[in-house]
Amino acid sequence: MTTDRPDQPSFAATDSGTHGETGPHGPPRPRTGVWLLGARGSVGTTVTAGWAAVTAGLHPPTGMVTETAPFAGCGLPPLADLVIGGHDTSGCPLPKRAEALVTGGVLPHGLPAAVHAELAAVDAAIRPGGPRPGEDRTDEEMIDSFAADLAAFTTDHGLDRTVVVNVATTEPVPAPGDDRLPPSSLYAAAALRAGCPYVNFTPSAGLRHPALADAVAHRGLPHAGRDGKTGQTLLRSVLAPMFLHRALTVRAWSGTNLLGGGDGAALADPAAAAAKNAGKARVLADTLGSVPEGRVHIDDVPSLGDWKTAWDHIAFEGFLGSRMVLQTIWQGCDSALAAPLVLDLARLVAAAHATGISGPLPELGFFFKDPDPGAPSDLAEQWRALLAFADRLRGES
Repeated sequence: MTTDRPDQPSFAATDSGTHGETGPHGPPRPRTGVWLLGARGSVGTTVTAGWAAVTAGLHPPTGMVTETAPFAGCGLPPLADLVIGGHDTSGCPLPKRAEALVTGGVLPHGLPAAVHAELAAVDAAIRPGGPRPGEDRTDEEMIDSFAADLAAFTTDHGLDRTVVVNVATTEPVPAPGDDRLPPSSLYAAAALRAGCPYVNFTPSAGLRHPALADAVAHRGLPHAGRDGKTGQTLLRSVLAPMFLHRALTVRAWSGTNLLGGGDGAALADPAAAAAKNAGKARVLADTLGSVPEGRVHIDDVPSLGDWKTAWDHIAFEGFLGSRMVLQTIWQGCDSALAAPLVLDLARLVAAAHATGISGPLPELGFFFKDPDPGAPSDLAEQWRALLAFADRLRGES
């Protein structure tokens, strides 16, 4: 893909030692790295393909809140100045992975060919992840290796900073007494060691593993949330406050998720499903004061691929004990819902780091099922907190 646009992204897998593009009338533009954990997965591939397509003007930034008017002038890194790399245990090249997503209806026909050069450049910046089957490295050795990859990426591309975003498949909750860090926490520890801000878009432990508590407190890096809010829980964060504010008693709230792809297979594991469901229950508990009767079931349906169906059945009680029911059905492509939010979060956290903001960012609770402590659960309140955060960035940028 070629273009004359002045904001054409600098993909530059081979521009070692440079510091952004030099404009005709000024110094080089600073650039920001986005390091995806699970870079060759469905979400990671959609993030990269979508970023390339939007930056080149092939598609509008639908779903990206940071591209809307309230976020103008906040000091967010321009999409054209992002450089993407990552870790993955898969060896499937990004262009091939993108073609598979076209077959599954996730990416539009022709897009992988249009952004093939960009996909290939990012693929060249992806490093082997871990632990792999038969892994003989210690946790410390893997953390050192991952941190070295991050440092090299930042230095080789002349980046001002690199934001690490976990978009890997959900992992099971660590077993009690397990003295090894789970993969997500190995990567999170590496981000801390390399001085990189961190975002956890999955329900996995990441930075919230107890073994990392001291390191998180002492590193002074901005970090955000756990488990991106893209579908069923997004709707719950709208509906639960509605029942609360209208003084309607919720008697039961049950749900079912049908999904395929890597997440469907991973969440067939009860331990992994438990991690996912904890965030879904939290929004109800925080909003209503307790969790109503009912459970959320997650069923693996491989034929659905990257698409999912979420069904909720809400039994509630109104005036004079009148019993009523609300049912909702959400059908969508999880990767397409997640990808714009990943780009939003990377830009917001990068801007926070640039202005010296550190620690957890409950102001970004709008994006998460399990946000940082202090975040409201009501989506409208979360939106107001996010706008206030944008104002803060605007004032400090």
